[in-house]
Amino acid sequence: MLDYSFSLDELEFFLLIVMRVATFIYVAPFFSMRGVPNPVKIGFSFLFAVLLYRMVPYTPLEYNSVLGYSVLVLKEAVTGLLIGYGAQIVSTILSLAGHISDMETGLSMVTLFDPNTNQNVTISGAYYQYAVTLMLLVSGLFHFIVSALAETFKLIPVNGAIFSSENLLAAILEFLKDYMMIGVKICLPIFAVMLLLNSLLGILAKVSPQMNMFAVGMQIKVLVGLGVLFLTTAMLPNISSMLIDEMRKMVTILTESML
Repeated sequence: MLDYSFSLDELEFFLLIVMRVATFIYVAPFFSMRGVPNPVKIGFSFLFAVLLYRMVPYTPLEYNSVLGYSVLVLKEAVTGLLIGYGAQIVSTILSLAGHISDMETGLSMVTLFDPNTNQNVTISGAYYQYAVTLMLLVSGLFHFIVSALAETFKLIPVNGAIFSSENLLAAILEFLKDYMMIGVKICLPIFAVMLLLNSLLGILAKVSPQMNMFAVGMQIKVLVGLGVLFLTTAMLPNISSMLIDEMRKMVTILTESML
């Protein structure tokens, strides 16, 4: 017969694992989407915590009161949120690239409501967001998320996180550097073509002052911008690869900042 008995200390240890897993799933990419039902998130968090419980080595918890255990729960919740947010924040790079692209093509005033973030996003930003998310799912993003969460318990044991403001600040600064660099790389084809087009329109305005280049240029920039956006669809696999590498980097940096 199977033995389902457990001690109170083991239950408290298991609940701390559940807390880290649940907070991570709450903010992690794909799992945090509004289209994923909350019962699915809760059920997956509990079942995954059950699997991790046999893998994570048991360490006795040191606390003196209910308030002390509440501090441990809050500590694990913050650990899961930081690690999950390190992967989720990478998706904002796509919004930056879409915003720059629409600024150049003259579509910055056209926005769409994104139900996942409850914010208005530009057309190119929504296109990059959903297209690259599809690429990430096809390439096994959820496998990376689950494996990354499991690895954090080896690096940061339960009740073993040490929060350092200096290390967290260094991680944020490192992300901001990559944030601008990768965002510009994604929208660079549109930016370069729009720069050449603006130069050409400026030359035509000097050669033929009687032509209304402002009225003509608006339509040309929109058509050329959409054409370049369509032609650069082949870049999406490379973009998804860059984002996965950045997710690995951010999760690693934030995990190391709590060691």
